[in-house]
Amino acid sequence: MTNGRVNPSQRLEDQGIAGIGNVYYNFLEPALIEAALKRGEGTLGKGGALLATTGKHTGRSPKDKFVVRTPSVEDSIWWENNKPMAPEAFDRLHADMLAHMKGRDYFVQDLYAGADPEHRLDVRVVTELAWHGLFIRHLLRRPDRSELDDFIPEFTIINCPSFKADPAKHGCRSETVIAMNFDKKLILIGNTAYAGENKKSVFTLLNYILPGKGIMAMHCSANHAIGDPDDTAVFFGLSGTGKTTLSADPSRTLIGDDEHGWSDTGTFNFEGGCYAKTINLSAEAEPEIFATTSRFGTVVENMVFDPETFELDFEDNSITDNMRCAYPLEAISNASPTSRGGQPKNVIMLTCDAYGVLPPIARLTPAQAMYHFLSGFTSKTPGTEVGVTEPIPTFSTCFGAPFMPRRPEVYGKLLQEKIAGTGATCWLVNTGWTGGAYGTGKRMPIKATRALLTAALDGSLNDAQFRKDPNFGFEVPVSVPGVDAQLLDPRQTWADSAAYDAQAKKLVDMFADNFAQYVPYIDAEVKAAAIG
Repeated sequence: MTNGRVNPSQRLEDQGIAGIGNVYYNFLEPALIEAALKRGEGTLGKGGALLATTGKHTGRSPKDKFVVRTPSVEDSIWWENNKPMAPEAFDRLHADMLAHMKGRDYFVQDLYAGADPEHRLDVRVVTELAWHGLFIRHLLRRPDRSELDDFIPEFTIINCPSFKADPAKHGCRSETVIAMNFDKKLILIGNTAYAGENKKSVFTLLNYILPGKGIMAMHCSANHAIGDPDDTAVFFGLSGTGKTTLSADPSRTLIGDDEHGWSDTGTFNFEGGCYAKTINLSAEAEPEIFATTSRFGTVVENMVFDPETFELDFEDNSITDNMRCAYPLEAISNASPTSRGGQPKNVIMLTCDAYGVLPPIARLTPAQAMYHFLSGFTSKTPGTEVGVTEPIPTFSTCFGAPFMPRRPEVYGKLLQEKIAGTGATCWLVNTGWTGGAYGTGKRMPIKATRALLTAALDGSLNDAQFRKDPNFGFEVPVSVPGVDAQLLDPRQTWADSAAYDAQAKKLVDMFADNFAQYVPYIDAEVKAAAIG
């Protein structure tokens, strides 16, 4: 039975998905919450938030993600980073998933990916869980109700957590699978209830499609000066580096917290909401994000709560360190109503250095920016992926390797062109450890990070005195008002300077070893920056 509002020529039956039970098209938030509660998918929390858990998978499963290897994408996919799946195996997977779906109820959301109408992608998300429908309704962009009558999906995602793949039959690694078929414009997700797989599948699509149009797809947050979209800043970074926290600055207008495009006309958010980590979240440090956890419709994922009072425990990580909340952008008072900005004036690359070597901020030349963008150094923080229980230093090119279907140089060249065309100032910001490595030092004080970013964005930091870093060659400010000068020189924060030097050499060598793979593809200026 068809329920809800949908283009009458674009029902699931018209896509070859037949024999299933009730289909709920484009239900609004109250109806999705009601359905989730009736189906036992979650608990109604304080203020009307929906409290849900994801079972075994509390983070993404990158090792179970595949791209179907067809002639049309053979020469454009970065196969060293994207596991191939044979077309025949995908067809078997698709047929078996459709058979599994028969007789079951499903929820459909027809949504936009991209705030710029000229470059948006029309996406249909078919979910077995009502709360997944609520989640993706927050995270993508919601059409006006009248637009649904003519909505034609360009790509479709089918998410079926109760379906278990057969590795021998379906050409995958385990019972969990995320399979992307660019020819059939179809993504299949099975045996994981982690909601983040839905949004990152869309991001991967955009990372493949947009570069062909000369648009830089970025794993970044973005904001702009209040009343001045031309003063836009983008914040590159992997999960746990501070994209959401640092872009939610009350003194600036939030464009978005995670995924953006950079076109010839400016910056635009891919999403319509935020997916914020809630571990150790406090009303004092991040009042607006904290407030969303007791807001009607917010999806609170994998958090421990008091069964009597429904109070959330922001410190209890017994389910996962990767506890999160998902909410629409309008929940943040200073969010841009258009989710668009101008050409970035500042490009910030966020890294979480578990070695305690990098300074809290450094100014980069365009060539150094390319070097650090392609390097993508950070530390995977606990919970963001299955099996990550403590920070693991890693190099994730373009600050988003798991979502990059094309070779890194494609994105690197685009960024180089955008920076050259706009004259943006580039900064490297370390939100990781200081005074020692993980286990010895302490996490960089967020107040210091905010003060340094404020100075960078308002232009005053450019007037500071800088020193050249002996390890990486970038410029580091010697003093900044409101920031402990010792913090600006990581070596001074260590009790043992010789130990710092040894750790710094180790990190420099790691950078060099990792960057060797890109040397054949880069110009002389970036090669010089790699040497430092």
